[in-house]
Amino acid sequence: MTSTKKTGAQIIIQSLIDAGVEHIFGFPGGAVIPIYDVLYDAPLKHILTRHEQGAVHAADGYARATGRVGVCLATSGPGATNLVTGLSTAHMDSVPLVAITGQVPVAMIGNDSFQEADIYGITIPVTKYNYLVKHIEDLQRVIKEAFYIAQTGRPGPVLVDIPKDIQTAKVRPKKIGPVHLPGYLSLGKGHPKQIKAILQAIKNAHRPVIYAGGGIVTSGASEELRKFIQKTQIPVTTTLMGKGVYPENKPLALGMLGMHGTKYANYAIYESDLIIAMGVRFDDRVVGNLAQFAPMAKIIHMDIDPAEIGKRMAVDIPIVGDLKTILCLINQKIQIQVRKSWIKQVEKLKQENPLIFEETGSLKPQFIIKTLSEITKGEIIITTDVGQHQMWTALYYHTTEPRRFISSGGAGTMGYGFPAAIGATVGRPDMPVVAITGDGSFQMCIQELATARTYNLPVKIFILNNGYLGMVRQWQELFYDRRYSFTNLEFNPDFCKVAEGYEIPSIRVTEAKEVRDAIDKALNIDGPVLVDFYIDKEENVIPMIPPGGGQTGFIGEGETYA
Repeated sequence: MTSTKKTGAQIIIQSLIDAGVEHIFGFPGGAVIPIYDVLYDAPLKHILTRHEQGAVHAADGYARATGRVGVCLATSGPGATNLVTGLSTAHMDSVPLVAITGQVPVAMIGNDSFQEADIYGITIPVTKYNYLVKHIEDLQRVIKEAFYIAQTGRPGPVLVDIPKDIQTAKVRPKKIGPVHLPGYLSLGKGHPKQIKAILQAIKNAHRPVIYAGGGIVTSGASEELRKFIQKTQIPVTTTLMGKGVYPENKPLALGMLGMHGTKYANYAIYESDLIIAMGVRFDDRVVGNLAQFAPMAKIIHMDIDPAEIGKRMAVDIPIVGDLKTILCLINQKIQIQVRKSWIKQVEKLKQENPLIFEETGSLKPQFIIKTLSEITKGEIIITTDVGQHQMWTALYYHTTEPRRFISSGGAGTMGYGFPAAIGATVGRPDMPVVAITGDGSFQMCIQELATARTYNLPVKIFILNNGYLGMVRQWQELFYDRRYSFTNLEFNPDFCKVAEGYEIPSIRVTEAKEVRDAIDKALNIDGPVLVDFYIDKEENVIPMIPPGGGQTGFIGEGETYA
C-alpha cells in the first residue's frame, strides 16, 4: 500500500491505465472537471467528440472493431442522459463498454441540484450492471469490477456514476486482488451430455443448416466455426451481427437470413431438418412466424446466456457455455460427413433465387455496394447506420472476417454508423474504415465531422442519399398505400458543402459510370472524405418478408399490401 494519498480523479485514471485502456471518448462538463484535469497530463489518448452520443457510439465501434472494452466519459445531468441511446445500443448487441459519468456531490443527490439526473436509475434497463460510488474507498474496486463485468460471460455496457466530491476526495490506494463477485456466474464449458446429443443429431441429419450470430464474434470462435464447416460441409447463414464469421464469398455461405435476408438462406432454413443455432437470439427480424420457421427441423441452440435459450423458440438440444470452447470440443469428436444431395439442393436454391436488382438509368444503391465489395474484397471495416442502406450493405457486401461489419442490430439506432466508424478507426488504424449511411441517419450525428477532421481520422463517409427516411418510406409504400407521412426530407443540406465547412474533401456522384472512380479516389485520400451518392429515390430493399410472415412469404417488387 502506498503512503501517498491520491484523489478520486487520479485513482480513476490510474485504474483505467491498469485495465489496459488506451483511448477514451468523451465530452467535458462541470461534474467531471477533476477527471479532465488529471487527463491533461495522463498518457491516455482522449478523443473529444462533439456530442456525448457520439462518444458512446465511438466507444462502441472501438469495442466491436478491436474486441477490447470501449470507454466513454460524460458529465452529469444532460451529459449522462445523452449516453442512454448508446448504452441501449451496446446492451442490445452485447458490446463491452464502461461509461463513466460525473454526478453532483453526494450530499446534494436527490435535491434537484443543477445538472443532476438519476443516471443510475435511468440506465438500469440498458446496462449489464451499473454503480453509483458514494465512498472514495470503493472507487478502485468498483472500476475493476466494471471492466470485469463488461467483458466476461455475455458482454455488455457497465456505467459508473461518480459524484464530484468523490473525485476530489483523497485516499491511499490499495492493491486490488482478483475480482470476486458472489452470485455472478460466468459459464464456460458446455455439458458433455449435450455435446454428445449434438454429435448424434448432426450424424442423423440429412439437411442441416448452421444459423450463426454475433455470439461467434464475441467469443472469438470464427476459426472454430470454419473448422466445423470444413469437416461437416454444412451450409451456413448468419444474422446481421454474425456477418464475417464465415467468408460470404464461399460456396457454403448463404448470406443473411430473415426479413431482408437472401431468399435462398430463408428457403434453406425452411427445408432443413436440423438447425444448429450458435450465439443467436431468434429475434423477430429473423423469425417472424415461429410456426413457419424450420417446421421440419430439430433445433440445437448454443449460447453463453441461458436466458436466451427457449426465450422465443422452443429448442430440442440446448447447450449453455462459451461457443469457442463448445466448438473446440465438438471439432475434436465430429466425424466427416458430406451430404452431397443436400449441398446440391442448396446450390439449386441459390441458382433459382439469385440476389439481383433491376438495372435502370438511375443510380442504384446495390450497384454502389457491390462495386465497393469488388474493389475492397472484404479488406476493410464497414460501419452502417440503420435503414435501407444498412440492408443493402448487409446483402451486397461480402464480409470475409469477423469484426469487419459493424452495425446497430437490436436497437436499430440511427446516427450510430459515423461515430462508430470514428471509434473503429481509432482502434484499428491499420484498417481502412468506410461508414455507409443514409441522408437521414447521417444528420443525427453530423457534428462528428469535426472529430474526424480534428484528429485527421481517415474515415470514408458514403452517403446513400435518396431524400427520404428510406426504410420508413418503403413500409409506407408497401403497407400504407404510399401515404408518405413526414418521410420526405424536403430540405437536405448540400453535404459536400457541409464537408467543405469542416475542411473535409468531398465527391458528388450522380451516375453509375462515376461510382468506381469515386470509390477508388476516396479510398486513396489521406484523411476523412465524404462521398454523396444521389441514388434512386424510391428504390426498395428486396427481398422482403412482411413483419410476422413465414420464411417463404416474400413480397415481390412492385407489390403493395395496404
